[in-house]
Amino acid sequence: MRTYRTILDMLLALRRLRRREAWTRPQIEAHQSDALARLRAHAYAHSPFYQEFHAGLEDRPLDELPVLKKSMLHEHFNEIVTDPSIDHAAVASHAPSIQGDERFRGHYIVNATSGTTGEPSYILFNHAEWIKVLASFSRFERHVGSLQGTIQRPKIAIVGSSTPWHISARVGASVRSSWIPILRIDVGTPLDSIVQQLNDWQPRVLVTYASMAGILAGEQRSGRLQIAPQRIVSTAEVLSPALRQRIQAVWGDVVYNQYGATEGGIFAAECTSYPHGSNDPDRHTRGLHLFEDLFILEVVDEHNNPAPPGEYGDKVLLTVLFNYTQPLIRYELSDKVRLATEPCSCGCELLLIDGIQGRREDVLSFPARQGGTVAVHPMVFYRILDATPAAGWQVVQDSRSSLVLRLNGAGDQVHEPSLVGAVSDALEQLNAVVPAIAVERTPKLERNTTGKAKRIISCL
Repeated sequence: MRTYRTILDMLLALRRLRRREAWTRPQIEAHQSDALARLRAHAYAHSPFYQEFHAGLEDRPLDELPVLKKSMLHEHFNEIVTDPSIDHAAVASHAPSIQGDERFRGHYIVNATSGTTGEPSYILFNHAEWIKVLASFSRFERHVGSLQGTIQRPKIAIVGSSTPWHISARVGASVRSSWIPILRIDVGTPLDSIVQQLNDWQPRVLVTYASMAGILAGEQRSGRLQIAPQRIVSTAEVLSPALRQRIQAVWGDVVYNQYGATEGGIFAAECTSYPHGSNDPDRHTRGLHLFEDLFILEVVDEHNNPAPPGEYGDKVLLTVLFNYTQPLIRYELSDKVRLATEPCSCGCELLLIDGIQGRREDVLSFPARQGGTVAVHPMVFYRILDATPAAGWQVVQDSRSSLVLRLNGAGDQVHEPSLVGAVSDALEQLNAVVPAIAVERTPKLERNTTGKAKRIISCL
């Protein structure tokens, strides 16, 4: 029954959120001001961390507050959360036991970040907050919650992470029911099996990582994959113009982009409206509408000064307006995004993001046992290495025949032969020629100029 209650609550939230898309700029800004004031008041009353972190700044504007770094979220978890019964050790113990829609202490949804900065952290939402996360995933998917969608129940296929505490798996577990027919496939599944399952399912909507969408487009072009999705939703990775064109060459103009993170769900979604009711062949060039009623996203340079529209920032500072359980106020994400200089021609006055350069991971290529090459998605390595007790990790492909697993802060808890064996088995299942795999212990992971530790590194 909880699943159906969750779906009903999500549909009601969708209705409210979609009404806000008609708001004017003054309405949007007034809502943000009120929501931010309520969030800060709650944090100052219930979070020991913010009581100290913002001491003397309670009446200052948002852009004068200090930046919350991911390391702080990890180190001060118990002080940031506003429910004193939530303890980091207990949450860490709960996460590995997640198999479906389990809630921490029967109340909180627990997600874990992918740890691209080398510092994985837990993100918690209560039921009301989680409903907003779920709604953010479907906000611009007009078939969800519509009369037509209710009657037709469009079949959805999601090719993503099956790690139970990953946000995509948690979303799937929360809405899994006969009302919404969904096929979930782990992205680490051998490609032949993914193709066969998609052929059997024949999804109307395909949701996957940008890189996997490109791989599947190649399978469709070859004739092995034979599906006709009416919508392909690209998420979690950068969708480059070149990759979009390759996908569109196979399936037509059905690709829609999303931008988000574990810390709040979907922050922005590509515009799906056509101006003046006409088809617009260039609608995807307009950008992604930023959900300003749920988030404040500051695009800033390396010194946290605002980057002007039309220019890429060095990072973004995220404020999640609806999470009172674990307030995130000016939380630093190392994404390089660009705000558009003009509003969207569809008439919606939510700000537009017209460029995203960050959060892209490399798909590694290995020789195939039968000749040619095999593309291996980063989530193959996430699934294995995120389960280790290492504080951070990187996979480095030195050559086609050499792979290095760098581990930081693992101590003696990692059994290296077992780890190498798990990676070897995963590559073998994908029909790749397994390279020589070495484990390297390092006191510090390499970081780029933005301070981000890249998880997958190709030296080819």
